[in-house]
Amino acid sequence: MPQVSAGTKPPREDRSPWARYVLQRLQQADIRPHGRRPWDWQVHDPRLYRQIVLRGNLGLGEAYMDDWFDCQQLDQSLERILRTHLDENTFIPPLVFNLRNRLFNLQTRHRAWQVGRQHYDIGNDLYQIMLDERMIYSCGYWKNASTLAQAQENKLRLVAEKLNLQPGMQVLDIGCGWGGAADFMAREYGVTVDGITISRQQYEWARQHYQHPRLRYRLMDYRDLNGTYDAIYSIGMFEHVGPKNYVAFFRKVCGLLTANGLFLLHTIGKASPVLAADPWINRYIFPNGMIPTQKALVQGLQAFFRIEDWHNFGPHYDRTLMQWHHNAEQARWQLGKKYDRRFFRMWRYYLLSSAASFRARKLELWQLLLSQARHSPPQPPVIRAG
Repeated sequence: MPQVSAGTKPPREDRSPWARYVLQRLQQADIRPHGRRPWDWQVHDPRLYRQIVLRGNLGLGEAYMDDWFDCQQLDQSLERILRTHLDENTFIPPLVFNLRNRLFNLQTRHRAWQVGRQHYDIGNDLYQIMLDERMIYSCGYWKNASTLAQAQENKLRLVAEKLNLQPGMQVLDIGCGWGGAADFMAREYGVTVDGITISRQQYEWARQHYQHPRLRYRLMDYRDLNGTYDAIYSIGMFEHVGPKNYVAFFRKVCGLLTANGLFLLHTIGKASPVLAADPWINRYIFPNGMIPTQKALVQGLQAFFRIEDWHNFGPHYDRTLMQWHHNAEQARWQLGKKYDRRFFRMWRYYLLSSAASFRARKLELWQLLLSQARHSPPQPPVIRAG
């Protein structure tokens, strides 16, 4: 890879108007092309600069997938861009994309299944290698934990204790993934759990690997749920609901919950009041997804629930993602015959850009403990969050 020290005349391809525009702003983040530091870029294709200006993060992510540039520590480089707000103030924003998200309901019953097919069904082999033994695909809780498995078990115990789970309770898991959380609740707390998912591979895996008399898994959309539950939790699913469906989602959950029941919502969120989706993440990772804002979330739930507790441990997701990235990179040789180079670069960009977003506090991780607004609040829940 070509490298130049500070003060060296840049390569000819870095002198175009597009390059000058981008490089002047990258300088604010102390990122150099062809530099020697871990967060510097090694530019292989000068089309990179024009693509960044015209297409923002969508163009940047695609350029990385196509080997137009490399970076030894991509997460550090993207963190610098986010901390200096270059993503907000430098590149042309995806106005058409965000207008589409505002005008249309992209998370209808029909479209809800798309993320299952595109993301969760890409292959259990990848997730089995990347995740912990229970295949929990959400933020771990790293207090007093030194391994990914410990962090995920800590998170599951945190959820159970906040819900004050007791033997014999009927519990609903909305977005149950591969079934590890539901199995943990049933075995450790003696509850009966219904788990639902929109991923066929997750559904089949859960049925095959977690056979327990107090477990039932269903392949279905949350809008089709019926029944009554003493406690409900949803871990890492709400990002797929979409703001046009928040009211309907909370109305449905409220109707499923007993009068004194509690609902725990575990979701990525952002403090920014602006509803906008990352176009690269939306195209390649989570189609039709939308990270909730504080304002939109509260507006969606306030007619149905009161907030008993709002717990933010976003920095724990940075560590979780970096562990996932390490696991995936270590196993590339095992998966290389099924997943090509472009896929692995896409996956790396997904994990490392997400880690950078949490590190720069652009994204947060929230656990909301909710009780029904129309009933007297239950006894104060046992919360040992530390």
